[in-house]
Amino acid sequence: MIRHLTLPFFTALLLAAACVPYYQQGQSIPGDENAPPDFIAEGRASFMADEMQGMRTASGRIFNLRERVAAHPTLPFGTIVEVTNLRNNKKVEVEVIDRGPFVRGRIIDVSFQAAKELGFVESGTTEVRLRIVRMGTGKTN
Repeated sequence: MIRHLTLPFFTALLLAAACVPYYQQGQSIPGDENAPPDFIAEGRASFMADEMQGMRTASGRIFNLRERVAAHPTLPFGTIVEVTNLRNNKKVEVEVIDRGPFVRGRIIDVSFQAAKELGFVESGTTEVRLRIVRMGTGKTN
């Protein structure tokens, strides 16, 4: 009986561990000594579709594509993140109000307004660096 429960238990444990963010505030990527202390990640960003306009987000807030907001898989709601487009060095601060992105290889979804200010509306995605400006409380509306 115990053997039958072992595989599902360890599978669930492995999946739960995979959901924990590796980079926390104050840490840098191993081997990147030049990274600022509040650096959390580099990767691909996209922007949230117009179909989200007016819909309730995971935090309880109503999505407005004209606000500087974002979806991140693990950061607490209310966290302010500076997003830097690595292709043109444009920066914008966004507030995490939703979960996502749900596309492999993407680390953040920003609003249309933020994508416009970052200069990647035409391409749809870009390479970015994320830096925590202020940690949120995680509380929902």
